[in-house]
Amino acid sequence: MPTLNRVQLIGRLGKDPDSRFTPTGKKVVKFSLAVSNRWKSAEGAAKESTEWVNIEAWGRLGEICAQYLHKGSLVFLEGRLKTDKFDDKSGETKYYTKVVALSMQMLDRKPEEEPVAMLEDESGDYEA
Repeated sequence: MPTLNRVQLIGRLGKDPDSRFTPTGKKVVKFSLAVSNRWKSAEGAAKESTEWVNIEAWGRLGEICAQYLHKGSLVFLEGRLKTDKFDDKSGETKYYTKVVALSMQMLDRKPEEEPVAMLEDESGDYEA
């Protein structure tokens, strides 16, 4: 039976990406992504709910994320779900679900550039 493990998210970074290296020397970048859902209640009041998703990017994609993304950046991410487990201080097994990014697209608009030259339209003395 075929399976699919694919996640698509649009959201804003909750903090600047955190770059680290594994013991084998591979670069990994981690950050959190806020994904909001808005709707109107039965009474017509605006409601909003935000989910925080842990993101992990490896290799060149991680380098790009670390270089260009910052807190508040709007991004479109595609990736796969991965669940890690660890034992906490009391010996209890805990599970941690994250999205391993496979692709990323920055959605922030570029800041308006200053015009190189300004042209002022003066009303000329001419007949129509």
